[in-house]
Amino acid sequence: MEQVVGEREAEEFTVVARKPYFGLPTACPICLPLFIYLKLAHFPFRLSFNSIFPDSDQIPYVESGTYVAYNNENSGVVECLKKDGIVDLDSEFQSAPDWVSIQAMINSWLADALTYELWVGTDGRSAYKIYYSDLSWPIGKVLFLKQVYSVKQRLGITKDNAEHREDENCTSLYSICGQIYRRAKIAYGALSTKLGEQNFLFDDRPSSLDATFLGHVLVTLHALPDTSVLRSKLLEHDNIVRYAEKLKTELIESGSSSSGPQFRSVPSSSTPRKGPSNWSSKPKSKPKREKTEEEKTFKRRAKYFLAAQLLAVLLFLSVMGGYDSGDLELDDEDEGISFN
Repeated sequence: MEQVVGEREAEEFTVVARKPYFGLPTACPICLPLFIYLKLAHFPFRLSFNSIFPDSDQIPYVESGTYVAYNNENSGVVECLKKDGIVDLDSEFQSAPDWVSIQAMINSWLADALTYELWVGTDGRSAYKIYYSDLSWPIGKVLFLKQVYSVKQRLGITKDNAEHREDENCTSLYSICGQIYRRAKIAYGALSTKLGEQNFLFDDRPSSLDATFLGHVLVTLHALPDTSVLRSKLLEHDNIVRYAEKLKTELIESGSSSSGPQFRSVPSSSTPRKGPSNWSSKPKSKPKREKTEEEKTFKRRAKYFLAAQLLAVLLFLSVMGGYDSGDLELDDEDEGISFN
């Protein structure tokens, strides 16, 4: 395993992610792979949680001093860390003949399948807990429904094809769901064969693809309900399940062991930054004192956020006022679709 650490080796890095749930250090399907990547690299960091900006595409992000790497920049945080010479597990693997194809299956087929299951294919409770459970009920519920609608639009699911699922048109709901699950099944089969009885996907050494795949598997196993079609397809591959549970034990459950780097989990309500600053997620003592400028600034930002969320709710309700509720929720009969 190759780890490249730049001049910031002595600095403290903080990973800002969405909160833990379902026995996972962070239940977000995008944040968890970053956590696992740094653990695989034995790279020390602190874990902080942001619960007030559930829709921010900047989360997760990594910061250290004036350095910050956001999820929505330069192909994601991991690519930023590699490009900036901070930590790189992939330098010897990217020329592997099947690297690109495996990367595509994980980042496209499996990512789409998990997105569909979290927001549409199941009852949505897991997604609500991960993203919106810390918000007040009206705001959290409407933002959740807004995201469900957005996911359906991205996947090509509309009211018309939901009502005509037996249509032979390739855009029917039945065809869309079938294609999502078929691709996931193909991907699981290929990755199961590639993995075999190894500890990792490539040369028995960890890579960013292990982090991404392991994050997907753990969320699928632990966050999705037992009735999930995607979860049932994953459980058909015993070696993938063993691989995931073994690494979960080593990287997450044994994280406080003296044999590995120490990780601290610090709750945070910090706002995602637009650029370098002196923000820190260290726990603050609570003596009676005058508020600092930073605290005053944060309080103002919190007010702006609540006002923006309220405006988003009102705009969403006004836009959706002309739509039938079927645009946001599939009929019960559609939720029961099963694919072999």
